[in-house]
Amino acid sequence: MRLRLLAALSSLLFPIVAGAQYSGRGALSLGGYGEVAMSRNFYSDNVYRYSHPSDYRNDGSHGRFDIPHAVIYLAYDFGKGWSMQTEIEFEHTGTGTSVEKEYTEAGEWETEIEKGGEVELEQFWIQKSFAEALNLRMGHIIVPVGGLNNAHEPLNFFTVYRPEGEYTILPSTWHDTGISLWGRAGAWKYEAMVVAGLDAFMFNRDNFIHYAAGSPYEFKVANNYGFAARIDNESIRNLRLSLSGYFGNSMHNSYPNDMRGTRYGSVKGTTAIGAFDFSYVSPALIVRGNADYGYVGDAAVISTVKRNLTSNNAPYKKTPVGQNAFAAGIEAGYDLLDLFGYEKDDKVFLFGRYDCYDSYIPATGQQEYTYTLKHVATVGLNWMPLPQIALKAEYSHRFLRSQYNDEPSVSIGIAYMGFFNR
Repeated sequence: MRLRLLAALSSLLFPIVAGAQYSGRGALSLGGYGEVAMSRNFYSDNVYRYSHPSDYRNDGSHGRFDIPHAVIYLAYDFGKGWSMQTEIEFEHTGTGTSVEKEYTEAGEWETEIEKGGEVELEQFWIQKSFAEALNLRMGHIIVPVGGLNNAHEPLNFFTVYRPEGEYTILPSTWHDTGISLWGRAGAWKYEAMVVAGLDAFMFNRDNFIHYAAGSPYEFKVANNYGFAARIDNESIRNLRLSLSGYFGNSMHNSYPNDMRGTRYGSVKGTTAIGAFDFSYVSPALIVRGNADYGYVGDAAVISTVKRNLTSNNAPYKKTPVGQNAFAAGIEAGYDLLDLFGYEKDDKVFLFGRYDCYDSYIPATGQQEYTYTLKHVATVGLNWMPLPQIALKAEYSHRFLRSQYNDEPSVSIGIAYMGFFNR
């Protein structure tokens, strides 16, 4: 029986990980990935830099060290088609609460309480495999909507941090509890799932639905359900083309559910996401891209309700949510060592990436916040001394509308991913 530990991983680029298989009953597999990053940002970090940009045009730079993700995979094949997998993720080296300043909201400090702090059980599922084309997965599952959620491990993108557009507007990594049906047939792969619905009160101006798959409680509210699907085609050599999407109602999916008897009881907050992504991977050339578009029905009503009718200490996002958001990006990298006929494991990719995204496109009558539209150009190098390790360096420039200040930065990082007992 074949069980792929990382169903979402790009098998073309990293066969040593994505091709991992169980040889039979009793097979145990242990693996993971991690990344360390440093950045120097040559722009102001003042909370008023968007509301009063001219006052902060000449501010100095600021720097950060971070461990964005450190992940442990553990999987086991019980035999007779039954298997399980867990994924435990440590984010930003800590646990508990996180604190941030809310931009354009008088610089208020906001405490974020995330379920389980910043240690998350990102996957925990049991699977029954009937055939390669038919597998039933039950538990806590990756929702592979968009290119980043489908392949979120750090060797599946060139940039030091996760690609900015999709990471901003979509949950990342998007994981939720539910049931998934998936399989492969020739050049096609499909997945269809039912999961707990998103929470409209976690939508916000700067991140669209990014936080809405999480829960501040010891349980995940599931008054509404969400439906997600993905289909991949690999008919052309080295090329994968993919479509994915999500649909579900997001209003009344909070706790306590005490608004159904009010005048807002009929508000649905219908949420829909459509995404296209692709990857072309040859020994020397890699090209990847994505295009995502999101819609939230009743956005203006949701914004009013969560700002004015939820208590000040409720664990919800107070800023408005737009009716739409989008993200588009493309990156390409070429192995410079291939120019010299170098055929060992080492690779040095010279890459470039471009992202354009807007996390807040208002409905008619909603206030505009024009700083949410951003263009990002990035150039850099990835040195891979081994297929499982990458040292990354880049220069990135974030372009905003003309009334704001651009945001350039430099970053370096190191990342690994693989199995330890393959």
